[in-house]
Amino acid sequence: MGSEVGAQAARARALAVLRIRGRALAVALLPAAAAVILVAGGTSGHLVGPGWDAARAVVSAVALVVLLAAGVIALVVARARPAVSPTVPIAEDAAPDLYRLVRDLAERLDVPAPSAIALTPDCDSWLEDRTHPAHGPPAREERDELAGAAGGRHRRTAAPVLVIGSPFLWWMRVGELRAVLAPVVAGTGPSAHPDIAAARRFVRGLDAAVATAADRGRCPAFRPACAGIGWVARLLLRSCRQHAAEMERGVAAAAAERAQAVDYGVRIVAQEQVGLAYAGWDRLLTRVALPAWRMGRWPSRLDAGVVAALTELSRRDRLAEGFASRLGERPACDLLEEPGTVDEATSLLAARLFHGGPAECGPDWAPVDWSEYPEEVVDRKWRTDAARLHRVLDALGVRRAPDPTAHDPNGPTLTRVLDHLTAPDRDDQEPSDAGAAAASPAATSDADTGAKRLSRDPATLDAEAEAEAAADADLHPDEDTPRTPRTAALAARLSAELAREDAAAPPAPVPGASPSGQAGPDALWDVDALPLFPLQPPRTERELLTDHVTAMVCCAAMDTAGAQPGLDWLDGPTLLVGGERATDLAPRVLSLVEDGDPDPLRAWLSDLGIRPEKPVRLV
Repeated sequence: MGSEVGAQAARARALAVLRIRGRALAVALLPAAAAVILVAGGTSGHLVGPGWDAARAVVSAVALVVLLAAGVIALVVARARPAVSPTVPIAEDAAPDLYRLVRDLAERLDVPAPSAIALTPDCDSWLEDRTHPAHGPPAREERDELAGAAGGRHRRTAAPVLVIGSPFLWWMRVGELRAVLAPVVAGTGPSAHPDIAAARRFVRGLDAAVATAADRGRCPAFRPACAGIGWVARLLLRSCRQHAAEMERGVAAAAAERAQAVDYGVRIVAQEQVGLAYAGWDRLLTRVALPAWRMGRWPSRLDAGVVAALTELSRRDRLAEGFASRLGERPACDLLEEPGTVDEATSLLAARLFHGGPAECGPDWAPVDWSEYPEEVVDRKWRTDAARLHRVLDALGVRRAPDPTAHDPNGPTLTRVLDHLTAPDRDDQEPSDAGAAAASPAATSDADTGAKRLSRDPATLDAEAEAEAAADADLHPDEDTPRTPRTAALAARLSAELAREDAAAPPAPVPGASPSGQAGPDALWDVDALPLFPLQPPRTERELLTDHVTAMVCCAAMDTAGAQPGLDWLDGPTLLVGGERATDLAPRVLSLVEDGDPDPLRAWLSDLGIRPEKPVRLV
């Protein structure tokens, strides 16, 4: 370890953590020491008598129990499997140039090279210790892939694993990636110090012991013992928490100080790319990938998509114009032998982490290319949502608006939706064939009552509950609650229908061991906790209704006006009318959903030649 101020501070904090470990050991040995003194006094004839005999028996029994408990706790702390970040491992033969870059960087920084490289579907990079026996195959793989076979004589690897955010490889240039990784790789120097390494192992063992003790799936007979182990581990973890945090800050400060000598000027510019990549990655996941995941499709080129998203951002935003000029330089993904294969692996991992999809492909979980996204995702999503909307309208007893000139006169139409969501005080001003059943609140009540009689599904919300929910929404208005009774009732039914579909979906299969008999990558982290990082909270009832009405409008536009589904890299699914994005649809749909005012939407439909009375094709 170097002479950096942060490194010395980190070592001091590491010694404080180790002193806490020593004090815990001393407390565990104290009853045994007292028992030894009493036994020695009795054998020497100094501590004799009935009282001393009773004290010897009690203290010896207590010492035996304490030693046994301390041994069990120490065994759990040593053997418990520490948490590991889900990553995609990159072998050296799959990225020799990347390994060479990291090796040269470590040599320039005069620190040990990382033992391996892995990618994560996130905009971050860090070092991760995976020397625990549970984190890999048996000790036959003792050689260091970067530093050679000199280290790791007693442990499987001598240095931590370098985890790199996959969006960095596709968006950053080679020089920028080297500058960003410099302070990360420099952290292997302090990490190699014995005191810091021992303190980290102790803290990770305590954290793993807490997680092991909290496992509810264990036999009930062991739960009291697990509760005791967890209490002791949490007590020790609280005692050394501040010292461990300050130790990590010292390690980071020492790494940053050492890395200043390598590409410091380039790093300042590269940090701007880090923020830009994070913004583009977040937008791509929430606006583009999430709709596909919900449809059972996972985009197989997410990292390539973030480049397209950021390029589109630079085209729209003048502040980002300068960033597009970098694209002529060599991208960091060229350091990989097969970028497409790696991109597909990280894309699947992203889908599992952020959405909870299965590990294996199947009919309901298949990859999709960006060229197929409009048809495979956007079109299916809109028609599925529109079909769900009309099923709910059928359950509510809202009659269809027949079109005698259509091939299917009783088919699903946009007019049916418009008339039902139109506020009752507007029905007299805008009469229609489909609005007769919803021309007054009394008619609405009759329709809801009829739906209640016709509905035989016990899981379906009855009309009385919907009416009460709508009345409550009027008494207690909220920005996430629809404002009109009809809208509130329809939104509540949609939410219940979607919840039933999610509950009826088959659970994702739990991956097993690899064909070689060793635990696969999924065995290192809890697959039952997926998704580990949900992207968005559950959609509100208003958002669900808005999405479904928008989907119905888009279906009508595609079937009656020749519109096409499209993909916008920043906004996700979009409607293309005459080859141009329809950017003015959202406020008109919100006017209908929130205020029951169909006039803006009807005017928009009329201007584009969309016929709402014509039936549309559903899934």
